[in-house]
Amino acid sequence: MTIKLPASVLNFAAGDTVLFDNFVDYWNHYRSDHGTKKFSYIESDKEGKVITLAQKEEALKPMLLREISKRSGVDVTSMPAEQMATHPLVGWAALNISSQLIDAVLPSTMVEGTSAYCEVKTMGLGETAVFDIKSRDLFPVTKVGRLGMREAEMHKGFEKQVTLNPEAHMITVGVSLFRVLTGAESLADFTVKALRSIETEMTKDIYTAFAAAMAALDTDATTGLKVAGYSQEDLTILAQKVSAFSGGAKPIVLGTKVALAHILPEDPNYRYDISSPFVTLGYVRTIAGIDTFEIPQIADWQTPFSTYVSNSYLWIIAPGTDKLIKCVIGGSTISNVSGQWDSALLLQNASLVKFWKAGFASSAVGAAIDIS
Repeated sequence: MTIKLPASVLNFAAGDTVLFDNFVDYWNHYRSDHGTKKFSYIESDKEGKVITLAQKEEALKPMLLREISKRSGVDVTSMPAEQMATHPLVGWAALNISSQLIDAVLPSTMVEGTSAYCEVKTMGLGETAVFDIKSRDLFPVTKVGRLGMREAEMHKGFEKQVTLNPEAHMITVGVSLFRVLTGAESLADFTVKALRSIETEMTKDIYTAFAAAMAALDTDATTGLKVAGYSQEDLTILAQKVSAFSGGAKPIVLGTKVALAHILPEDPNYRYDISSPFVTLGYVRTIAGIDTFEIPQIADWQTPFSTYVSNSYLWIIAPGTDKLIKCVIGGSTISNVSGQWDSALLLQNASLVKFWKAGFASSAVGAAIDIS
């Protein structure tokens, strides 16, 4: 997937996007090497030699120093790094550049990971997102005789509005600006770790809003949209309900790899070979004409080696309609850096602030199967 630089980043770059284009390429290379999905990045130079991720990280260092000099108005190579590390504008410029690098890729990465059930919207800092929720029902049609009523019972559909106000989220880490200026510490590596931290937390918020909405579904045997225990019949019935009340939109099944592995045909005589999707992927791609979609698992960093997305549920939605969850990102990433002498270790506290809010804002229909 090609990442298009946001307008705020383009304005910051003011026509010089060399650093940002190279960082996007570095980020795509990084997540291709550290994940299961392949992204587009430069793999070799003009002579056909393979370019490694480490080489790209080294190539970014002089680009970052050049950008720091340009933004601070101070030539960071004109004095020893010990003196430059105490210059307030140098630290300010370094962290603001890191903030813009995060904004260069964050909206796109969020869309890729949660696109099936969440719409991500960016807006200005301090603005409030307002979503108009349209009624999903139809007008009743009344049968009347030739000499009967002149009009049927009057009905009118009304819209509801849901507002989301982005909330501040902060990361504070210790940074040695001296080591950054001398190349001993990589600002690109720091930026990637901060980016992954924000991305993970934002994804958790989106999933939490989604799971909470689905957990509140009615379990009535006739009118409910949530059942306990998997069966192909229940899956098909729920998929039919979701499709019928979504204007005929095609439903899909969401779940983690563990949850999707429970989806099997009712016929006990089914067979699969070593090249089938069930073996190569761990779950079937389609059952009863319903496609499956894997939700990537998220590490729960607060509890060692536990995961965040539930393996106990299958969710049925119609992604072609309005997305169930909305996530609003407010403004650019804000940064602040403390003074060089605030710490006895000569470390500076670098803080990054990002505004976002995820919540349920939709009239779309979803269903759930509890397989625990």
